[in-house]
Amino acid sequence: MRRTINRKFKNKEEGFTLIEMLLVLLVISVLIILIIPNIAAQSRNVQDTGCEAQVRMVQSQIEAYTLNEGTPPSTIQELVPEYLTAEQVSCQNGDSITITNGEATRQ
Repeated sequence: MRRTINRKFKNKEEGFTLIEMLLVLLVISVLIILIIPNIAAQSRNVQDTGCEAQVRMVQSQIEAYTLNEGTPPSTIQELVPEYLTAEQVSCQNGDSITITNGEATRQ
């Protein structure tokens, strides 16, 4: 009996059929199509949140400048290099930070 079972399994080729492979690729493709837009939206959200935090940090440096100098700066360049570095005058997503009436704003 053992020989009969071994012969049955020896003749059968093991592996996936073409249809099974295509179905797996289809499922993976659908998942990727659904996931990629969400990742891109989250990336934009992270960039915006980071820029808002940087504007708040610039605002605190404006207040420090005002305390030290007695008047608020008229441009953001007045804060460089003592209060800000050259990289901190704009956000990573390309938005620039300006000073309007003593307040840091994002453009």
